[in-house]
Amino acid sequence: MKPPASTSRRAALGLLSGLVLGAASASPRYRSSQEARAQALLDRAVAHLRQRGEAGAADFGRQSDFVDRDLYVYALRTDGRFLASGGASAALVGENVLGVTDATGKKYFSDMIAQGRARGGGRIEYLWFDAVDGRDRPKQTLFRKVGEVIVAVGFYPPRATPVEAKAMLRRAVKAMRVDEKAALGAFQAYPGPFIRDDLYVFVIDVASGRFLANGANPTLVGTDARALRDSEGRPIVTDAMEALARGRRGARREVAYSWRNPVTGRIESKHTYFRAVDGKVVGVGYFTR
Repeated sequence: MKPPASTSRRAALGLLSGLVLGAASASPRYRSSQEARAQALLDRAVAHLRQRGEAGAADFGRQSDFVDRDLYVYALRTDGRFLASGGASAALVGENVLGVTDATGKKYFSDMIAQGRARGGGRIEYLWFDAVDGRDRPKQTLFRKVGEVIVAVGFYPPRATPVEAKAMLRRAVKAMRVDEKAALGAFQAYPGPFIRDDLYVFVIDVASGRFLANGANPTLVGTDARALRDSEGRPIVTDAMEALARGRRGARREVAYSWRNPVTGRIESKHTYFRAVDGKVVGVGYFTR
């Protein structure tokens, strides 16, 4: 059904501040497909070290069984000596890397060792050269301490493209038109077809201004989207929402804002496409670097 004619222009415009999801800090961080692969490879490497001891680290070299396409295992001792790597960091083998820093000055190997000693493992992020992009990019690394060896697997968080965001939006709109209730449930099912890496669907009811679904933060369901702002405190009002307020059927619009990426956990720029479907705003966006 269409929104009632009494829906005020002000209320409809206020919905856009819901798109920017000011409650970003409360949203969960999802395990991406890359992270799942990295965790599986790390688990295999840890099991190998536990079976063979420190000598088993030599098996993490290039062309080993511990290279999974773009992912590889590397290892260093807690005294800072780099032991092995299946990737570009093999150039560090034999060196003491306690003083090695990334472009920001972060001593990430030293931090890994400190965390490994204190907690037995963890996660760290640092800048590392991406041969595909030809520049330094934030790389997330999972690591564990096995005896006196730190074993690790790093990965670049995946980034959805505009094409992928638009494709998911089309599927979401189709699902809403076929069975709205089932679609709203599917949009929040994790893992599920409407949550993939940093892509997810949200739905806002135009008449009430309340979230009906939010794949990144289900706790927002039922809350008033008009009360939310982006990470910089800005309500975003656009001509696109004015068009929706006038009830232009099938309007396609887009908006840019700041929001927390559920994969990286960082506040990033986001570009969202959205559609009006029977009195609802349905949106899907992608994050930019």
